[in-house]
Amino acid sequence: MTTPEAALSTTDTHDVKKMSVPTLTAMVVGSMVGAGVFSLPARFGVATGILGSLIAWLIAGAGMLMLAFVFQNLAIRKPDLNAGVFIYAKAGFGDYVGFNSAIGFWASAVAGNTFYWVFMSATLGTFWSGFGDGDTVLAVALATVGVWFFHYLITRGVRNAAVVNRIVTGFKIIPILVFIVVLLVSLDAGVFSDNFFAYSGLGPLTQQVKNTMIVTTFVFIGIEGASVYSRYARRRQDVGRATVLGLLSVLSLFALVTLSSYSVMPRAEIAATRQPSMIGVFESVVGGWGKTFISVAIIVSVLGAYLAWTLMAAEIMYMPARSDDLPEFLGRENASGAPVSALVVTSIAVQCLLLLTVFVDDALNFLLDLCTSFALIPYFLAATYGLKLALTGEGYDGVPQRVQRREAIFAGAATVYIVFLFVAAGLKFLLLSTLILAPLTILYVKARSEHGKRLFTLTEAALCAVVVISALVAAAGLWTGHLTI
Repeated sequence: MTTPEAALSTTDTHDVKKMSVPTLTAMVVGSMVGAGVFSLPARFGVATGILGSLIAWLIAGAGMLMLAFVFQNLAIRKPDLNAGVFIYAKAGFGDYVGFNSAIGFWASAVAGNTFYWVFMSATLGTFWSGFGDGDTVLAVALATVGVWFFHYLITRGVRNAAVVNRIVTGFKIIPILVFIVVLLVSLDAGVFSDNFFAYSGLGPLTQQVKNTMIVTTFVFIGIEGASVYSRYARRRQDVGRATVLGLLSVLSLFALVTLSSYSVMPRAEIAATRQPSMIGVFESVVGGWGKTFISVAIIVSVLGAYLAWTLMAAEIMYMPARSDDLPEFLGRENASGAPVSALVVTSIAVQCLLLLTVFVDDALNFLLDLCTSFALIPYFLAATYGLKLALTGEGYDGVPQRVQRREAIFAGAATVYIVFLFVAAGLKFLLLSTLILAPLTILYVKARSEHGKRLFTLTEAALCAVVVISALVAAAGLWTGHLTI
């Protein structure tokens, strides 16, 4: 059993090759550029016009940049905390809060991975009706094969999977750039002008912008990718650099995809386009071959993102197990150095959620909202920990006051932004998330028992009671129909 201080800094990298800044950046970009970007045209078209889109991306970009700066600053101020995102919550607010951060991140990855398979099947549904909107029995069968194929791939070793992700990231960016260039070259000034305001029937501009916040958050999930792999970085400073570089790259990409779509089709037509909506928009400009071109890009992007997210999900269960916050069996590795037990649990969870999609109305939007709501938990805790450090001065020995003040502003802005996202998303999915957090607390109890540690402090016991009561309220709401999925 490790000591509390050692637990926060424990690493077990074996002989795994260290990752460079380009590789870490590719992990960030690969984590964020997945299915979400291909749904942007219709998701924005149904909510707002060009003006609202510009404001939305400005807000999302600024907020996520602040969060990226938080991760960068944490990597510098606390270089010993190299066990992933959850470790910031643990160091700042205690073991049980750290546990909930880890489970929140893991559950977000599971929901996101399930979304990817549903989205890919919906793409195939544009060619073969049996796949429907990605929620048919045939779609689930195909996804099941995919889940366990990738499970096998990752068990061959984290290094191999990371190399594949870097290659796939390059291949999937090219079609998106082609989409942007072709649409901008085909720009219709009249259509673009008509789409600039496009207020008709969409409510006040503030409401329009608010309605885009969930999807903008979803496409940025993965910003913590370099932080999760911090134990593989050559230098701790590389983690922060990769995070900021990845964020700025994908922000430019996402904004251009949205704006270029408004340049060729009226907003109402974009809104009515079947998901994945990038297919319909591109096909309207170049003809039938565009459908196949974008569909192939979607499949490559989804598979690459699934690989990156599965790696992150397994890693975020593995590291807490190594620091005594999850049961020991989740910290087991195979001969290739892959966190095999954590990977098995993750793959089974994705499989179960895939089966649920057959019975859920609008599975795509349900999974998107669920994934986003879970991700906000570790993001909020990391941001508040960064704010706590900057305000107390911990980790700032010898650092100029102006730097400390600047980093406090960044962390404060990131915290406020995430609170805004909680409000924009609504409390429904935050309440539903307790249905996962409450029962999985048994893993925390088991881990504490294995190492002879006190289960809860007084504050942690109160927090656990709140989580359990919230879960009971959510369950009652589902039972009575007051809460729906």
